[in-house]
Amino acid sequence: MLLVIDIGNSNIVMGTYEGKNLMKHWRISTDRQKTGDEYGMLINDLFRYQNVNINDVSDIIISSVVPPLVVPFQKMCERYFKVHPLLVGPGIRTGIRINYENPRAIGADRIVNAVGAFEHYGGPLIVIDIGTATTIDVVAENGDFLGGVIAPGLMSAADSLFTSTAKLPRIELVPPKSIICRNTVTGMQAGIIYGYVGQIDEIVRRIRAEMGDDWHAKVIATGGLAKMIHRESRTIDRIDHFLTLSGLRVLYERNKS
Repeated sequence: MLLVIDIGNSNIVMGTYEGKNLMKHWRISTDRQKTGDEYGMLINDLFRYQNVNINDVSDIIISSVVPPLVVPFQKMCERYFKVHPLLVGPGIRTGIRINYENPRAIGADRIVNAVGAFEHYGGPLIVIDIGTATTIDVVAENGDFLGGVIAPGLMSAADSLFTSTAKLPRIELVPPKSIICRNTVTGMQAGIIYGYVGQIDEIVRRIRAEMGDDWHAKVIATGGLAKMIHRESRTIDRIDHFLTLSGLRVLYERNKS
């Protein structure tokens, strides 16, 4: 059984695969203060609750955009699973060309998403990951990673309003019924959500314009808030909640030897 782990700034997403089949999946909060032992016990409890035998895990692959957690997770895998994990990073075989000025500087999650999206949907693609930061990446028809855009995430924008102003409250991110809002909370909700949707749609429009009229790319979105944005967006074609997990599985298959 393969265990895939994606360590993000806000959440850690995990899944177990039997072949190409995703059997179980979990999402936990990212805590930079936790030790490898604490994560090991937490994951052991999650496995036990879902009736998954920790001893059935034979291989592990990890991607991380949180450098302080890489070593604790490596030690956790070796101690609790008796497995030396494969890390997504420089030197890993991706199966795609990365057209980036400094490939070592690109986030592992962006490469994982590009690999998973191209494997499942072919190219060309625009891949949007709506997380702590929002990344909008372009994948060519042959699978080449062409680059993309990095923008503040939806929650980051909401938290910025709350922490940087004296009177604005922390809000729940749900679309208001009207764009003309009659109270502070719905006014913030409208500004953040519809402003964010407009940002994504405009970036996608500009990418398509730059690539040319004969370039017809599918737009695939993933991330915890992707479903809500998809309902409001005019450009997102499909939501894939397990895109990153799937991309990790594909990378493992390409590197397992």
